[in-house]
Amino acid sequence: MDYLILAIAAFAAGMIDAVVGGGGLIQLPALFSVFPNMAPATLLGTNKLSGVWGTTAAAAGFARKVRVRWSTAVPAAFAAFALSFLGAFTVTHVPADFIRKLLPFILIAIAIYTFRKKDFGSIHAPLHTGGKERVMAVLIGGSIGFYDGFFGPGTGSFLVFLFVRFFGFDFLGASAAAKVVNVACNTAALLWFGYSGHLLWQLGLMMAVCNVLGSLTGIRLAVRHGSGFVRKLFLIVVGVLICKTLYDGFFR
Repeated sequence: MDYLILAIAAFAAGMIDAVVGGGGLIQLPALFSVFPNMAPATLLGTNKLSGVWGTTAAAAGFARKVRVRWSTAVPAAFAAFALSFLGAFTVTHVPADFIRKLLPFILIAIAIYTFRKKDFGSIHAPLHTGGKERVMAVLIGGSIGFYDGFFGPGTGSFLVFLFVRFFGFDFLGASAAAKVVNVACNTAALLWFGYSGHLLWQLGLMMAVCNVLGSLTGIRLAVRHGSGFVRKLFLIVVGVLICKTLYDGFFR
């Protein structure tokens, strides 16, 4: 029964994560619920093992169906990969309490901005090219990579918002580019967890299969219904993230 619960959670997480990010809101709590006495690092590693496959499947699926802006996504991914290690190292020396309390207010600002601008992310019109595009991609990818290694909640949703806001992507194109960067973040974290032995390989791979199936379903929904659907789902996920981060930061 526990494995069935985790399989369903992994499928749902993959589907949500493929579109706008936020799959960890489903998959990670399910793991902690089923294994309350297991070391958190082991559950985090198992979550990454499952998620990285779903994210990779989503990135590949989007690449086949949506034009990915590789000139933005690739530099951002390399920077995210490198800085996620630094973030993971930093969190072992600096407490994340300040970020935990600040995060819900950042998310509220993002939700208000997205909701008020009705045409936000409706048109795909990249704003930058050449060196400026690469520099901005490295800055954003590095910042989000560091955040993902240091703290993590809402990484995928932050990437989608930033690609829309600062690169002029529509929500569908932003989601596609975000998956490429997410693969880099997850791979870096997975390498660390694997090296330190914090992985349940059999469970993680079982959940990975379900996560991939969910990702493929999410891609089909996103491509079929377009940027308007992605925008609505983005607002829902950010709303849930606001509630969770407020609880974690102030009431837990």
